[in-house]
Amino acid sequence: MYKYPGEKGILVSIDCIIFGFDGWDLKLLLVQRSIEPQLHKWSLMGGFVKPDESPEDAANRVLEQRTGLKNVYMDQFQVFGKPDRDPVERVISIAYFALIDIHQYEKQLSDEYHAEWVLLDEIPELIFDHTEMVKLAKRQLRYKAAFHPILFQLLPEKFTIPQLQALYEGVYQTKFDDRNFSRKLLSTGLLVKLPEKDKQSSKKGAFYYKLDQSNYQENFESFLNLVPNPDKFF
Repeated sequence: MYKYPGEKGILVSIDCIIFGFDGWDLKLLLVQRSIEPQLHKWSLMGGFVKPDESPEDAANRVLEQRTGLKNVYMDQFQVFGKPDRDPVERVISIAYFALIDIHQYEKQLSDEYHAEWVLLDEIPELIFDHTEMVKLAKRQLRYKAAFHPILFQLLPEKFTIPQLQALYEGVYQTKFDDRNFSRKLLSTGLLVKLPEKDKQSSKKGAFYYKLDQSNYQENFESFLNLVPNPDKFF
């Protein structure tokens, strides 16, 4: 706790915003708050920074303690410090966010804090300023997804274009034109078409693709036209 002589101290906390993709839907990981105020209300994963740890170490500790998730790479993206953001203490929060493959981490998820994956368009009312945190984290995610193929990292080694389109539609919470999205995606030169099809979603089926690692750097800039104006989604 940091304070000037004669003043109340300021606490520093961590809040972790974890987005996850399950193959078709984009979700947010939430927990039920275990203390007052707002006991049992839905919350991001949060906790205070200890005197002997860095914010990054605190973020990893808090996430593991609240959910069981380990070795999740998180980006620090903003500090939230309005004087009235916490009704009990003067708390400054350092927010971190990550985007993960839900299936890769599902066995780690603990039931102790009732952690639950919630669809982005079904997020309940959150405590304090956590709704604002999520809104700004989605904005950051959309910018990153528009200027770097980070979403490809969430897909299996082979995937279909409808599957990739569902991921982008989840991130931007909009519907893309099927033909236009497919045309733009294939024009990037980043994909290799495979001879086999996924026939689970329709009789006709959809061809599998994989990321062309050999031409990744060479064709990277062509990817930037896939979502040319991310600002329109805010």
